[in-house]
Amino acid sequence: MEFTLRDLSVPKRVAVFASKSDHCLLDLLWRHRRGQLPVSVAMVISNHPDTAEEVRSFGIPFFHVPSAGADKSAAEEAQLQLLRGNVDFIVLARYMQILSAEFIERAGVPIINIHHSFLPAFVGAGPYAKAKERGVKLVGATAHYVTENLDEGPIIEQDVVRVSHADTAAELQRRGADVERAVLSRAVQWHAEDRVIRHGNHTIVFA
Repeated sequence: MEFTLRDLSVPKRVAVFASKSDHCLLDLLWRHRRGQLPVSVAMVISNHPDTAEEVRSFGIPFFHVPSAGADKSAAEEAQLQLLRGNVDFIVLARYMQILSAEFIERAGVPIINIHHSFLPAFVGAGPYAKAKERGVKLVGATAHYVTENLDEGPIIEQDVVRVSHADTAAELQRRGADVERAVLSRAVQWHAEDRVIRHGNHTIVFA
């Protein structure tokens, strides 16, 4: 058996990665300011500058690291320089870039991701429009640890809400965003409180 002892009065340091969508990012920062998340937000890193002003209004450092084109190595190197020695875990708050296996290994800390959950799955752009076309009855979200296998890491938390044929694609997206915020905040809280045990590709969560 392996175990660690940690002083829970010292919050874990987290870096939040985001893109243009701000609902998960700002929800985490709001919960943190309200004392609802036992973390220290070390920085926000984004591949777009859109949320810089809002993030800095929380007193959180914001770093714009562009990541365009097929070669992401320069962007990932810049991100790793910012992260090195400064964080205990990373949260991808709707960060719309795929992390390389090398980045995941070199970061050396757990990474939590959030994404929408549909049955059947709708990949690519416009998933809510595709879901509307297929007449889905549930929309939801999944928070999981990141591995080199895309969206196949150990699941921490999931939730769904029921929708109907009367909901527009925009309403589906709004309700999906609500679920994403709730699921991600719970996953971050449980991880920060050391309530999650990883066992292979599974998790045991003491929620």
